[in-house]
Amino acid sequence: MATNNIKGKKLVIVESPTKQKTISKILGADYLVRSSFGHVRDLPSHDMGVDIANGFKPTYQPVERAKKLIKELEAAAKNAPEIYLATDPDREGEAIAWHLVELLKLPKERYQRIYFHEITPAAIKESFSHARKIDDNLVNAQQARRILDRIVGYKLSPLLWKKITSGLSAGRVQSVAVRLLSERAKEIAQFKEQPYWSLKAQFEKPGAQPLFWARLLKWQGKNVEQTKTYHLFAEDYKVKNTVFDKPETLAPVSALLRQGPCTVVKVERKAVKQKPKPPFITSSMQQDAYNKLGFPSQKTMMTAQHLYEGIEISGQTVGLITYMRTDSFNVSKLLQEQTHQFITEKYGAEFAPAHAPVYKSKVKGAQEAHESIHPTDVRRTPQSIKQYLTADQYKLYELIWLRFVASQMAEAVFNTVTVDIQAGQNADCLLRAGGRTVKFPGYLSVYKDDDEEENEDTALLPELAEADVLTLKEIATKDHKTTPPPYYNEASLIKTLEKHGIGRPSTYAPTIKTILDRKYIARQPKSNKLVATELGITVTESLKEFFKEIMDLSYTAGVEEKLDEVAEGAQQWVDLLRDFYIPFQRELEQADKQMHRPAAKQTEEKCPLCGKPMLLKTSRFGQYLVCSDAPACKGKINLDKEGEKIAPQTTNEICDKCGAPMVIRTGRRGKFMACSAYPNCKNTYSIDAEGNKIVSAGPILTEHICDKCGKKMVLRSSKRGYFLGCSGYPKCRNIVTISDDEIAKIKAQHEQKAG
Repeated sequence: MATNNIKGKKLVIVESPTKQKTISKILGADYLVRSSFGHVRDLPSHDMGVDIANGFKPTYQPVERAKKLIKELEAAAKNAPEIYLATDPDREGEAIAWHLVELLKLPKERYQRIYFHEITPAAIKESFSHARKIDDNLVNAQQARRILDRIVGYKLSPLLWKKITSGLSAGRVQSVAVRLLSERAKEIAQFKEQPYWSLKAQFEKPGAQPLFWARLLKWQGKNVEQTKTYHLFAEDYKVKNTVFDKPETLAPVSALLRQGPCTVVKVERKAVKQKPKPPFITSSMQQDAYNKLGFPSQKTMMTAQHLYEGIEISGQTVGLITYMRTDSFNVSKLLQEQTHQFITEKYGAEFAPAHAPVYKSKVKGAQEAHESIHPTDVRRTPQSIKQYLTADQYKLYELIWLRFVASQMAEAVFNTVTVDIQAGQNADCLLRAGGRTVKFPGYLSVYKDDDEEENEDTALLPELAEADVLTLKEIATKDHKTTPPPYYNEASLIKTLEKHGIGRPSTYAPTIKTILDRKYIARQPKSNKLVATELGITVTESLKEFFKEIMDLSYTAGVEEKLDEVAEGAQQWVDLLRDFYIPFQRELEQADKQMHRPAAKQTEEKCPLCGKPMLLKTSRFGQYLVCSDAPACKGKINLDKEGEKIAPQTTNEICDKCGAPMVIRTGRRGKFMACSAYPNCKNTYSIDAEGNKIVSAGPILTEHICDKCGKKMVLRSSKRGYFLGCSGYPKCRNIVTISDDEIAKIKAQHEQKAG
């Protein structure tokens, strides 16, 4: 960094190189904008770094990539008349700003802290008018969270290595998330299906159309439909059935209907209003992106980060959405006014409510000073900028834009009608039909949820009045079974974590990624359901027995509330850590004495090497069979996710070391090609998704951009297959997995250029 080009310029430090580029263009030549590339300091990677006996004093070290960077920032700061720390507007951003102050040794009079919820010229220039110093309470809340999680990880992980299997790890929020899935698997296994039958009848009003169906509502004075509530681990689950447990019990109902008469005894008509949903917050954006777009939470957050930091549109880099880690429904008054005008002009005055809607957050510990996730300019419609966005960016931006515009629109209004029909001369048999039509679409003209799409127009009914006698056309009975609680997917897991106040907006995506990477849970290939693995269940059961508080939903949520109190200045962070650690240490000591390694299960499988029975064991890589005579015998069989043996697959390849046929085997890192003469010959090759031998041809430069440092990514290969790695390696070690289709596309483009 040449100092002769930076003298006299005001220094602004942001987190990411993308933000650096965008904000540099906005602020102009009087400002020097530099990126910290994320965190500049952290607890040591190979040591706990917390002096528990000395008031939980942390030891921070510069991260590897920051060592050279700090010298450059020091030079820039030395020559700058004003220094502004413009990291993200949350606790983590506040902590990064504080670490910069500490590393750069900036006295209070030398810096100002600014923040903004959107990267637009107006928001950034406005941020300078409310510049302040570092908020120690926010920093301490982030420190407390980091230290708390470090203590849990560094104390629990060695215990799990000792008592269960090597290589395991545990975390405060992650362990509770795994427990949710583990308990759900148990609840599904214990659920007993019950058969039941329902009945509906089709009627006609003589001389009027259309025909319509009515469901049986009451029989012999009792409601036919029943609801049983199951008290599950994290929520109550309501199971609906009917009083008819056998098909023959419906025979008297059918006989009475056929005997008649069937008479309308009640008609109720009314207009019903339906409010739009609020703008997105982090959790609802992740849930809708999963349900509507099929985006995993990590992909949603990465795509949203790009939209927030800025996209180049007509030669200008523009931040398209507000900050995407938030739990507030707030919308600025200026944007509300702009949106009101936009809705009036595009959809009509009747679609724009007289007063802007106000939404109150139901999220525990919501930080109401933040903004919701919404477009920075509502006039920038998805279609108008589609050409500048990738397919994923367009899909997510459209979802955010539609949800926000709908949230600022008038309520939908429905005309509803409910009709009760009596069979026979008394009230023994009562049926009900209902209809709903849209009177005024309101916000539904822009944004619908799946349930709203299904119910937009229910059964249309003819004009009916009390005492009308109807003609029975058909009777339909149907058998059903009560259904067990559903498995979690990413959307429902995030919803449950949020409901119980576990974690915060920034933690949902990394929590799910961590427990997937640790093999504590698995994603089912077709349904994308999240299921606890045997390893996850084993770890959960062990932790539940000895660490009841850590594994308890309300306790974990209580810790989050205390962290919120630290952020508000109402709780001392060291006291919070001490209150947690004293009972935790007692539980650790007890677990060390009493926790036992789960016994390996003996199976009927015989060892392929010596013929002795094999034992079923679980490691962090999954289940496997090992000879009961181990370690004397090395017999071992890997198992797939369903617990089935993974047999070697034959190939046409010949080992170039011994000439024996090569086979495809499965190891802890996936599939690979190995010599069939193992263990006499240990030759192996990596293979691609089609099972072909990978011959490394060096990295291929791609057009993909690293979301951490802004440099181009390169296609590389390893024993695990192909992946994208940052071209800035080793300074930037970011890697990204990509689909087989994308790999093939990159290779084809490379071959075309080479040709």
